[in-house]
Amino acid sequence: MKKQSANTSHLPVLRRLSAAALLCCGAAAASAAPAPAPPAPRAAASDDAALNFVGADIESVIKAVGHYTNITFVIDPRVKGTLTVVSERSVSKSQAFSLLTSALRLQGYAVVSGDGYAKVVPEADAKLQSGPTVIGSGAVAPKGDQIVSQVFHLNYESSANLVTVLRPLISPNNTINANPGNNSLVITDYADNLKRLAKIIAALDAPAATDLDVIPVRYAIASDLASMVNKLMEPSAGGGGAGDSGRVSVLSDSRTNSLVLRAPSAARANLAKSLIAKLDQPTAQLGNVHVVYLKNADATKLAATLRAVTSGENAGGGNQAGGGTGTGSGSGSGTNQGGGVGNSGTGQGGSAGSTNPALSNSATGQQGATGGGAGFIQADASTNTLIITAPESVYRNLRAVIDQLDVRRAQVYIESLIVEVTADRASEFGVQWVGASGNPNSTYRIGGLQSFTSGNNNLATIASTLNSGKPTLPGAGLSIGVFKQVAGQLGLGALAHSLETDGNANILSTPNMITLDNELATIKVGQNVPILTGQFTSSSGTNTNPFQTIDRKEVGLTLKVRPQISEGGTIKMAIYHETSSVDKSTLTAPAGITLNNRVIENNVIADDGQIIVLGGLIEDSTGDGTDKVRGLADIPIIGNLFKYQSRTRKKTNLMMFLRPVVIRTKEQSNSLATDRYEFMRSAEQAIKPADSILVNDFGQPMLPALLDGQPQGGAMAVRPVPPAPQPAPEQAPGAVPNGSKQAQ
Repeated sequence: MKKQSANTSHLPVLRRLSAAALLCCGAAAASAAPAPAPPAPRAAASDDAALNFVGADIESVIKAVGHYTNITFVIDPRVKGTLTVVSERSVSKSQAFSLLTSALRLQGYAVVSGDGYAKVVPEADAKLQSGPTVIGSGAVAPKGDQIVSQVFHLNYESSANLVTVLRPLISPNNTINANPGNNSLVITDYADNLKRLAKIIAALDAPAATDLDVIPVRYAIASDLASMVNKLMEPSAGGGGAGDSGRVSVLSDSRTNSLVLRAPSAARANLAKSLIAKLDQPTAQLGNVHVVYLKNADATKLAATLRAVTSGENAGGGNQAGGGTGTGSGSGSGTNQGGGVGNSGTGQGGSAGSTNPALSNSATGQQGATGGGAGFIQADASTNTLIITAPESVYRNLRAVIDQLDVRRAQVYIESLIVEVTADRASEFGVQWVGASGNPNSTYRIGGLQSFTSGNNNLATIASTLNSGKPTLPGAGLSIGVFKQVAGQLGLGALAHSLETDGNANILSTPNMITLDNELATIKVGQNVPILTGQFTSSSGTNTNPFQTIDRKEVGLTLKVRPQISEGGTIKMAIYHETSSVDKSTLTAPAGITLNNRVIENNVIADDGQIIVLGGLIEDSTGDGTDKVRGLADIPIIGNLFKYQSRTRKKTNLMMFLRPVVIRTKEQSNSLATDRYEFMRSAEQAIKPADSILVNDFGQPMLPALLDGQPQGGAMAVRPVPPAPQPAPEQAPGAVPNGSKQAQ
């Protein structure tokens, strides 16, 4: 079959003969140039046709292939240019579609298949289109160079680790994302490339090379060996080479005194087993004194607990405890019927029938060892260690208990909110009258007085002080008066007074604290206020001696919380909260100041991070008062001249909230501390004064910025500690020091 000429000079012919001439089932296409028709070639299969587009308009090529493959193409307006698609032989419809998608990919465009149609868009926007989505690596995915999204569920490998490995293998315009929640990958890329990625993921998502091994420990303590082997097998400590694909993990089982080993390879597993076998050897020195260094627990408290455990074991065996009789204190020496060694000391003695005979060690000595060979347990508070004197079998049992009790205790961060919103409104209006007939020389005078309020707003008080030289002025508000002259002096005839007050208060307190599980935490912020409780004055001749007695009260905010974390994740809290303040209106009261006090004391249960309401007060009080002249005040409109009205309303909304957060790891503690640190630093920066040339800038104290969770500069900056000098290595007899030449 003769190839069809479809260059840029033949575009009219291409458009006119796009289906009938260009993609004819085995027939030759018509040529644009006038020439004799060539002989007809051998007929091809009815479904096949040849493609021969050289430098053709890209939109025309897409439409021609769409007509041949019966696919409707939606072309983005940004898809412009020319395209070359040439097939040396006849191709099927699916092959024609694949050739088109491959050619478009080379031009920077992608095809996204939809429901019965396909979209041609720039490659950078293809991932945002609603293309096919494949779930799982075993599902049937589309083929060719069209954009597809596929979800891979991983069984062994971490999805975050694979993102780093697969990112270079994906087109820069396409995406790969990890979902740590269900350990899966979401990849959007070309269909053919996704097939290659599926094979790579299947090869990487494989279980570890070796299974878990359980190694029994005969002589040593499993927890001690686990800590030592983990440190020695770390790659940074020289335990592995650069070719290692992971690290060795060793966990201890205190119940069976064995180690659980997991290694990335058989070679690493054999190395760890060899190291464990060399360390698990009997001690060369004979003795039964052991020193245990604690990591988290308190040695003094743990020693008391272990003594109670050993006393319970011996009491069950029928052995009596030596070292004193009764419940008094005395010499620690005694006779042990159980065969144990009696240690002398000056601690407290006790018989086997006492409530707790094992609590025998005081700060100055120890009780004799209990029967049955249990020995004694002493705590060294300065180094937080336990000194245990006991046979090997008893010591192993005690170490199992110590390993379970000496764990990192969880902490609780407690954030409380005390929110108080108060609205206080008052309004008053009234008219007062005073007047008299005649003048001061008149024998008889007729007058009247209408007065309601007290203090500076009382008309009688104001009128009586007008001629004193120090008149009493009206109080706050608007006062309008009518005046007249009486005997050359200023007199007051009427006074109208109006006042409206509106006061709002919004108080928010957020006391925060962090404490260990089952430990009491207290925060107190306030003042020590003096309160006058009594006074008297004594006089002797011309001397006067005043005397006062003053009591002081703590005023402010106090919060006490004791949290207890349960295994189910809930937090039980015993809470005591007190908020007190001084009533400012009573600062000058003759009887002394008045204290406002609010107290909440309760026990609650909350989930981790849950906000709960502890309690509150919602109060709405109103008052309405009217002073009036009987009869006259009831006259409409005019009656307002004979009355004094006042109204008040006070609303108080007080609520207290609490939110506990459990902190179990170092990372959680660092995240919380960093968040609070940055909050305080931003608050400092917000109140920084503006630069001024009129006043000197003496500098503002600022918290240093954080880098990797550590302040950079300032009082809390972490300064590197210089390494301790290493001792020179010992030289063997006859050895030559490094860098020196052997004497000839």
